[in-house]
Amino acid sequence: MFMNGFSGDLEASHAKATQLAGEAVANVRTVAAFNSEEKIVGLFSLSLNIPLRRCFWKGQIAGSGYGIAQFLLYASYALGLWYASWLVKHGISDFSKTIRVFMVLMVSANGAAETLTLAPDFIKGGRAMRSVFELLDRKTEIEPDDQDAVAVPDKLRGEVEFKHVDFAYPSRPDVSIFRDLNLRARAGKTLALVGPSGCGKSSVIALIQRFYEPSSGRLMIDGKDIRKYNLKSLRRHIAVVPQEPCLFGATIYENIAYGHESATEAEIIEAATLANAHKFISSLPEGYKTYAGERGVQLSGGQKQRVALARAFLRKAEVMLLDEATSALDAESERCIQEALERACAGKTTIVVAHRLSTIRNAHVIAVLDDGKVAEQGSHSHLLKNCPDGVYARMIQLQRLGHGHPLPTASTSSAHTQHVPMMFLTNVDVALNVNGEMAVLLVRIMCWVRGID
Repeated sequence: MFMNGFSGDLEASHAKATQLAGEAVANVRTVAAFNSEEKIVGLFSLSLNIPLRRCFWKGQIAGSGYGIAQFLLYASYALGLWYASWLVKHGISDFSKTIRVFMVLMVSANGAAETLTLAPDFIKGGRAMRSVFELLDRKTEIEPDDQDAVAVPDKLRGEVEFKHVDFAYPSRPDVSIFRDLNLRARAGKTLALVGPSGCGKSSVIALIQRFYEPSSGRLMIDGKDIRKYNLKSLRRHIAVVPQEPCLFGATIYENIAYGHESATEAEIIEAATLANAHKFISSLPEGYKTYAGERGVQLSGGQKQRVALARAFLRKAEVMLLDEATSALDAESERCIQEALERACAGKTTIVVAHRLSTIRNAHVIAVLDDGKVAEQGSHSHLLKNCPDGVYARMIQLQRLGHGHPLPTASTSSAHTQHVPMMFLTNVDVALNVNGEMAVLLVRIMCWVRGID
């Protein structure tokens, strides 16, 4: 038990040091950009101090145990030889019998000594085996291949509905993300999710993919509780473009075909063309056979995003989940991708998470999430007309201001703001809770201080 505790603490310390080293290597550009190499080395050395001390004591204990085991082994040999000679000398036993007994004693003592010597390895193996069996015996709440669940029909309408959903992440059960959330994405329509950071937009995407279960309430697809569907069959009807596109250490061709390996080359090229990726892929020396690198390091952020879009288009799923799908694209590529998305998502249930509101103006329904609920809901024009002082209207005003456009609430006095450089105007984005009139007044004052006409 004593050595077991030592081994557990040592493994935890080693894991922490390894994690630190792994993060430093994975983010080596950021470390170099901030000249933090010495800091990282110092933190790594500090994290090794505890394992160093524990290894020292563990070595002392293991060495002492080994020495004691060897001493007892050879002491038993000496004692056996002395006692055997004493028995033969006094005629109590003959030489052949004492030799047989001595050999049995020697083999037994050697086995016991070896067992004691290998005790640390037994402990290490036991801990590793225990963790594996704990994982195998663990009962998951979400079973991906539940044979009792209903398979999703080949033709899915794709109507998604949240009914009185409460949700909190298992790692933070005291922080509620949704409270009585009611949300509906009609079949074949586009639902856009907007709101401040941390309001739960990406959590909606995660719940639809069933990475988590709601704390209460129901999530329905085509009128049936999502928990009644076989998870693997459900995910075949869902295509996802995550906020941070994930590429594998394989060729671009294999990355696009991921999850749909039976796709033909023509289908892959068609999907890449639709995602505005075919041109840049063709310009590469090896084209579609170009190695993307681990996590796609050989490609730029925009290129990775377009490859991820092509992968989603290739799937031809009834439900499209786009989590900031155009966040890493330049203005021209974003325009092309928006047109491609409108074509590819026509007739499909599409749920879009967006921060740039210009990308979701054509959505059938825009849902504004705030404080764990749907604060506002409607089309772009409906929200601006019926909720002029709402969250969505305020976000529109701030984004117009940040891009150098005059605010509609101050059209009569916007002469000064129209000539303010965009680089300067973006500083006003921090005023998220300031209304339009106050923001314009703030810009005027700052322009006057800087002497901008």
